[in-house]
Amino acid sequence: MADLPGCCSTCATCLLCPYSCQWITAKKEKRKGLRTTKYDCSWFLFLFCVFLFTLVWLYFAIIILNDFHNFNEFIFRQKKLWLDWSLVLLIATAVLISYSSVLLVLALCLQLCGQPLKLHWVHKVLLILTALVVAAAFTGLGVKWAEEWKSAHISLQATGPFLHIGAVGGMTLLAWPLASFIYRTPSTGLKVFVLLVFWAAMIALYLAPLGITSPCIMEQNQLPPKPALIGHRGAPMLAPENTLMSLHKAVECDVQVFETDVMVSADGVPFLMHDEELTRTTNVQAVFPEKAALNSTAFNWTDLQQLDAGSWFLERRPFPTVQSLSPGDRKEAAEQRIPSLEQALEAAKQSNISIMFDLRPENHSDYQNFVNVTLGVILQSGIPLDQVLWLPDGFREDVKQQAPGVQHVYGRKRLENEEPGLHINLPYQDMSSEEIRQYRQDNISVNLYVVNQPWLFSVLWCSGVSSVTTNACQVLKEMKRPIWLLPSSTYFMIWIVVDCVSFLIIIWAFVLMKKCSHRRRPAESETDVLLTKINSLMQE
Repeated sequence: MADLPGCCSTCATCLLCPYSCQWITAKKEKRKGLRTTKYDCSWFLFLFCVFLFTLVWLYFAIIILNDFHNFNEFIFRQKKLWLDWSLVLLIATAVLISYSSVLLVLALCLQLCGQPLKLHWVHKVLLILTALVVAAAFTGLGVKWAEEWKSAHISLQATGPFLHIGAVGGMTLLAWPLASFIYRTPSTGLKVFVLLVFWAAMIALYLAPLGITSPCIMEQNQLPPKPALIGHRGAPMLAPENTLMSLHKAVECDVQVFETDVMVSADGVPFLMHDEELTRTTNVQAVFPEKAALNSTAFNWTDLQQLDAGSWFLERRPFPTVQSLSPGDRKEAAEQRIPSLEQALEAAKQSNISIMFDLRPENHSDYQNFVNVTLGVILQSGIPLDQVLWLPDGFREDVKQQAPGVQHVYGRKRLENEEPGLHINLPYQDMSSEEIRQYRQDNISVNLYVVNQPWLFSVLWCSGVSSVTTNACQVLKEMKRPIWLLPSSTYFMIWIVVDCVSFLIIIWAFVLMKKCSHRRRPAESETDVLLTKINSLMQE
């Protein structure tokens, strides 16, 4: 198999060695008469599929970073081990995608240089293992974290136009080694099959924007107001969650609402705490080792006040932002204690922000008393009742009677003929862009949680959501507009230009490779004639 012009024997050898794991020269390969067989082609196809498979998983891994803190908390509750598993995920994914990418690039370069695609058995085994690992990851995602499929669907509204351009560009580059393969392969049937598959894929990509929809494809003057920010347990990237410091940091981020969770101690004092156990966010194992596994509501307020609710934040570093805290912030974080609801209400009243909370645990046998005690604290605090957003569903009618000024927030979609002015609080995966627009038209306030990544915030902003609950208030605060906003006419022009340029480059690739193949054939014929004459003379 002859080399293309400009592809020296040394270069071909350097490509062959890592791909075939045989340190021999390209000339020796030619003397052996090695050719790329159908079996080799099938392994190249498998390599290409594994590359695409890992690429898709890389996309999913980046998307689920928005919600990965929930996974870290879940693992801690199960194993009592804290680790930022997102780093493990990204490193493992980067290794898999890098390995398959390098092999694919080597294979394409070998094809351009006219060398045989003899994939070594070690690579074959590793590729199979890569495919199995990625398949296991997708299976686990589907079984244990199925809502992330909805997250991926939403992400396409942010990335769809750019994925289209990237896919068209990648397939356009693939046309060069493909053309080389077409002009070297003697099998007409194989040529026709490969060409049909390639052009079918290209036509599908060229027409893909017909199925791409995004709320950010709109005119600038149609952009809804920026969603209000609600601090999820305060500002948990800047301070220990559900503490007064976290509340104050959230105020500095211009949040309009402090979102928290309330429990009631054994002696009837409502306090801020998310987990049913205290082990994740306090030093309860050091202070009360025999009681560490008990429910938070089993402790009285005197015992709760002895716990350190801030040092864990500096030790475990639940977010990378902890490393950048100033010495003053570190000192303040280490001094945090579990705040009572009364303290939180006073701080919210002084900061002139609203407070939204859930009362936990809802399955507690004394839950009705929890509701009454909590309402009593709210009414005695003197905070304007319209600054209190009530999330719990249990005994809601009693709450409306005892504190008629409290704003009620519902964790469900609206019912038929429901009154206007409704406040809804849902996971961002449970609300489509069309529903958000319709609710906005019907004067229904929609808050979605938990939104940390700018791409997700941009999509929801373009959709017209009223507010979002976030861990990253310091990031979203700085966003003055969505990451991208394109008028439909501009996007249509980009789509047409990209498709036309791609088509012309592909045609050019096939024409150029055809000329190269014609140039090789006369040279090969002259060489064959010369070798025949030399052979005849030697026999004579």
